[in-house]
Amino acid sequence: MTTTAVHSKKTSAKASTRGGAKGKIPETQRLRIRVRAYEYKILDASVRQIMDTALRYDAKIMGPIPLPTQITKYTVNRSAFIYKDAREQFEMRIHKRLIDILNPTPKVIEALTNLTLPSGVNIDVKMM
Repeated sequence: MTTTAVHSKKTSAKASTRGGAKGKIPETQRLRIRVRAYEYKILDASVRQIMDTALRYDAKIMGPIPLPTQITKYTVNRSAFIYKDAREQFEMRIHKRLIDILNPTPKVIEALTNLTLPSGVNIDVKMM
């Protein structure tokens, strides 16, 4: 009889940790910033500038997380007629970084919108 009582306590403990009405985790708002550029040096400098601005206003930051580099390759004929087998290959690399700012305050959002970043840096901001 004692083994069934112990077993029932284990199942009730599991049921309470699964996240019913009592155990809900509060949702956090997050500002997701995706930064893209052709040159990684300019990208890293702009990411550093974004992070310094967010840290100045005591924001919690996750990142920067490097995302996979998108490589697009193009093959072009060097000659049109006789030397058709001679070809050149070109590639474009797009470097990407991801920054999450947890529970952003209006001051942080205002400071990030007033940033001036170098040309060639593409920024996507999404509130989650």
